[in-house]
Amino acid sequence: MVEYHGSRSGFGVHEDFLIPMTAITWGTGTVVLGNLGFCSVNEGSFAQTVDEPGGILAITTDTGDDDNAVLYAGVFQPADGPTFCEGRFKWNSATLGAIYLGFTETLSTATPVMPGEFATTTMTYNGTGGMVGVNWDSDGTTDDFRSVFGDAGVISGTSSTVGRERVLGDAYVADRWVLARAEIDPDGRARVYVGARGVPGSPGSWRLVEERAAVVTPGDNFFAVLMFENRSGAARLFEVDYFEAWGSRDWDDA
Repeated sequence: MVEYHGSRSGFGVHEDFLIPMTAITWGTGTVVLGNLGFCSVNEGSFAQTVDEPGGILAITTDTGDDDNAVLYAGVFQPADGPTFCEGRFKWNSATLGAIYLGFTETLSTATPVMPGEFATTTMTYNGTGGMVGVNWDSDGTTDDFRSVFGDAGVISGTSSTVGRERVLGDAYVADRWVLARAEIDPDGRARVYVGARGVPGSPGSWRLVEERAAVVTPGDNFFAVLMFENRSGAARLFEVDYFEAWGSRDWDDA
């Protein structure tokens, strides 16, 4: 008997937001947006940015403090093979917002919460599951991009990267594109990257923020997410050029 193997060893999603759309208002709960899921705490609206090429989704939050918007896909299990997600995005305030791009084991689509939040000088690891991602939070004393490696509500893994706590060393400028990426290996090792002003070759390139060993349990399942949360009682604009996430298929018959 001839044995055949599937040709799609990996799976994933890439969304460039090229489908024309007019302004769409959403409520609470979950909706499908192109190839991605979307959820939020409160209502808001989608629109397409048409004064820039390439397909850009414009997300406007509600006016409540700490309202958030979440693009997500999944789930992915790193034990089956290398897993990564990345995206390019910007927002319209250098002082009143927070973002997270990466993986999270814990995601409530009814009341989504940032996996990692940075206030003053401390990173808080939310949820009970593993997380690997990039954080920027205007609640910090110094606003900058930081790595988020956590599990069970605390920091996790062993780091070999010097200077990991801050990546750029310059203040974010409103409406400036940022490129970010998170990776998890089959053994639970993980790394995150950021590209923005101050990085040579940016925005089409990035640099390593931090790499850690034994960060998460690779047999767990993770959502890939891109999250934005405002930090004031006002609507904020978050624009996404693209978001993608890829993993390896489980061919085990067990």
